[in-house]
Amino acid sequence: MDVEHINRIIYEKPNLSTALGMEFVSTPEDDTCMARMKVDERNRQPFGFLSGGASLALAENVAGVGSSALCPGVPCVGIEVSGSHVKAVTEGDTVTAYARLLSKGTTLHVWQVDIRNSAGELISSVRVTNYIIKSK
Repeated sequence: MDVEHINRIIYEKPNLSTALGMEFVSTPEDDTCMARMKVDERNRQPFGFLSGGASLALAENVAGVGSSALCPGVPCVGIEVSGSHVKAVTEGDTVTAYARLLSKGTTLHVWQVDIRNSAGELISSVRVTNYIIKSK
C-alpha cells in the first residue's frame, strides 16, 4: 500500500502522529500498511516503558493511514480501538505496527494491527474499526 501521499499530509503540520514520533511506511501489499515509532520521552511512561496509550494511538493512526490510502480525499476516522498489551518495551527500542485489512466495506474498515519490538516479539494486538465519512 502506497502511503507517501498521506505522509505529505501528515507531516505538513504538527499532530499526534508527529508528536509521538510515528513514521508511516509503504508496503508491497494492497491490504497492509506499516508504521514505526522509537520509544523515547515522547511516548513512554515515567517508568521508561512504552505507554499503552501510545501503542493504541500508533495502531489507530496506522489503520487510519491505511483507510485513507484506500479512500483518497475521503475523511476516515477511528470509531473503535481495542487492544491487548502482552509485553513491555523499554525506552530506546523501536516498535513496528503491521496493519492488515480484515474487512473493507463502503462505510466501515476493520484492521488487525500487531505491534512488535525490534526483536520481532509481539507487544500489542489491536483491532481498529474506521468509519468512512461520505459527503452528502
